[in-house]
Amino acid sequence: MGPGVDPDPGMIRIVRKPTDTPGDDSTTQVCAALDARGAPWTDLDLDRVDPFDCNLEGALIWACGLRQDGHQFEALQALALSNRVVNAPDAIATCASKVATTALLLRAGLPSPGTGFLRTREQAEAFIARHGGRAVFKPVYGFDGNGIRLVDSADDLDEPPFYLQEYVPNSEDYRVFVIGDRAVGAIRRTSPHLTHNIHQGGRGEAVEVTPEMDRLAVAAARAVGADYAGVDLLPVPGGFTVLEVNGTPNWHCMTAPIPVLLADYLVRCEEKVTPRR
Repeated sequence: MGPGVDPDPGMIRIVRKPTDTPGDDSTTQVCAALDARGAPWTDLDLDRVDPFDCNLEGALIWACGLRQDGHQFEALQALALSNRVVNAPDAIATCASKVATTALLLRAGLPSPGTGFLRTREQAEAFIARHGGRAVFKPVYGFDGNGIRLVDSADDLDEPPFYLQEYVPNSEDYRVFVIGDRAVGAIRRTSPHLTHNIHQGGRGEAVEVTPEMDRLAVAAARAVGADYAGVDLLPVPGGFTVLEVNGTPNWHCMTAPIPVLLADYLVRCEEKVTPRR
C-alpha cells in the first residue's frame, strides 16, 4: 500500500481530551457510544505522529481536546489538509481566544456584551468608566472560568493587554450544546459567584432548549466554524446575549444523550469522507 493511502478505511481516529479523568472522561463516553453502534475507531496520539511522515489521508479525525502546546495544534493543522477534522483546528484555536471569538460573533451580527481589547491602562480606565464604573476582566486564553473577575479600576488589572466586557448583572447563565445544525441540550447554571461555570462551583440543571436559544447557539457555533460547541448565553431583557463559544466542551449535568448524539454525528461525517478514499 503506497504512501498517502489510509490502511484502515472507515476507522475514526480519536484525539483524546488531555484533561479527561477517571470520573470525568468525555472521550471514553463517546468511544463507548461508537462501540455500541459498531463503529470502528482507534486512538490517534498526536505526540507520536509526524504529519510529514505518515500515510493518513482521507480519514475522519475527532479531536475531543488538545493540550495547549505548539506541537499538538500544529500537527493537527497539518493533518487537516488531507483529512476531515472535527472540530477543525482553526475552530478550536478561535474558541480558545476570547478576542477571536468575540470578533466573529460581532461580525455575524450576534448580541454580545460590550467588549474592549486594550493595550493601556488609560484605555481600560475609560472603558470601565463608560460602562458604569465596573467591568469584567477575562484572560484571553482562559478556560473553565479561571481568572475571571469584576474590576472597578484599571489599578485592579495586572499586565496588558486587557480583555474587558461590560458587567451584566445576573444570577444565572445557560450552556447550550450544539451538534451540526441544531442545539441538542442545555443546562441552566447558577452560583453565588460572578461566574457560574461548573468548574468554579456552579450548579447545573438541565432545561429545555427554547427556539431563541437554538437560534443563537447554532449561529454562534457556525460563526466560529465549529461542528459542535458549548455556547454560553446570558439572559438579558428581551432575550439572551452570547458570552463565549467552547470548541472542546464538556456536557456536565445535561440529560440529553450527548455522547450518543456526538457518536452518531461522527459516523455521519465519516461516511461522507469515505468516497474520497
